[in-house]
Amino acid sequence: MHVETRRPAIYNLNFFLLCTSYFLFFTSFNMIIPELPAYLTSLGGEDHKGLIISLFTLSAGLSRPFSGKLADRVGRIPVMVIGVVVCVGVSLLYPILTTVGGFLFLRFLHGFSTGFTPTGSSAYLADIIPFQKRGEAMGIQSLFGSLGMAAGPALGGYIGGIWGVEPLFYLSAAISFLSIAILSHLKETLQTREKPRWSHLKLSKSEIIETRVWAPSLILVFSVFSFGVVLTVIPDYSDHLGLENRGLFFAVFTISSLAIRVLAGRASDRFGRIPVLKAATLTMVVAMWVVAEAKSTSMLLVGAVLYGCSIGMNNPTITAWTVDLSLERFRGKALATMYIALEAGIGLGALVSGWIFANQAENFSAVFTASAATAGVAFLLLWFIPKTKDPHTPKKSQDVLG
Repeated sequence: MHVETRRPAIYNLNFFLLCTSYFLFFTSFNMIIPELPAYLTSLGGEDHKGLIISLFTLSAGLSRPFSGKLADRVGRIPVMVIGVVVCVGVSLLYPILTTVGGFLFLRFLHGFSTGFTPTGSSAYLADIIPFQKRGEAMGIQSLFGSLGMAAGPALGGYIGGIWGVEPLFYLSAAISFLSIAILSHLKETLQTREKPRWSHLKLSKSEIIETRVWAPSLILVFSVFSFGVVLTVIPDYSDHLGLENRGLFFAVFTISSLAIRVLAGRASDRFGRIPVLKAATLTMVVAMWVVAEAKSTSMLLVGAVLYGCSIGMNNPTITAWTVDLSLERFRGKALATMYIALEAGIGLGALVSGWIFANQAENFSAVFTASAATAGVAFLLLWFIPKTKDPHTPKKSQDVLG
């Protein structure tokens, strides 16, 4: 009993190496995001801002079934490495392909990085953490990812403002390379591994989607729609309201999510995934409404704090819920299915927000009101999810699981 609750046995060197690599990976590709709308405009592609995120998420979503299959067959670490290598290569190519078409092609290619690394990382974490600590561990891992999401845009906005976007691309590549160096020190956790072969890139229908995790995936589509909106529109909204650093909103909402992530993970371990997600989606509704009504930078940043709280509760809980419902031998496929839903929600948010915004300042409120409504749909759907779909519900509800 005491052995299971002693942290040194759970949070070991492998765990923290994984988290550090995760931090560097998220820092590397998030640091360029605040400067990309202005950079695309400088190339003559101001009408294609919605594609900056949607192309990225499209390729990430398309690659998920492959990363899930490879994670279950070849290993967790090779899948993580593939994603980071893509990050390094694409970051080095941004300063070379300086046409609108070349830039959009690289955004599509860049998405393969997040199609692979998070899938392998989450599967690796699920392998080394016991069931009763899963939510807490996912919270800690996502905290490191959030630190990267906070440090990246803030650092990127600073560097972009002083030295321009080209040094930013090179720094992004360097940070990705550090992530690979750390991964090389991890010990593989997949017990039965196959040698990579071309047949691993052939997918049957049953290898694309894991139907056991339909519930968290459905909620995720509606709850991350707002993230696609934020990534696409917030840089211009920040300019509109007079924020000099386009990355400040990203830094504030990410930092505000840090403290609540571990607490939310522990709460979901104790009280269930669904109750925590109800709180997360309701907070997201309020956050998007506050952002929609913002008339000053201070009100915008209040919305950022609330949004960070909702993200901090949502992300680790959804991931832990997905692992709960999956079979161990199909864990990679289950996580890939969840990430497909993630990319679908973000991509839709980016496309719809780009269409509604249409580079017209009077449309800002409508964009974020739509985000609030979409988060509201996620909140309502959670009331119809059967309790049997939440293995961490209190014991009275667990009785029906047998």
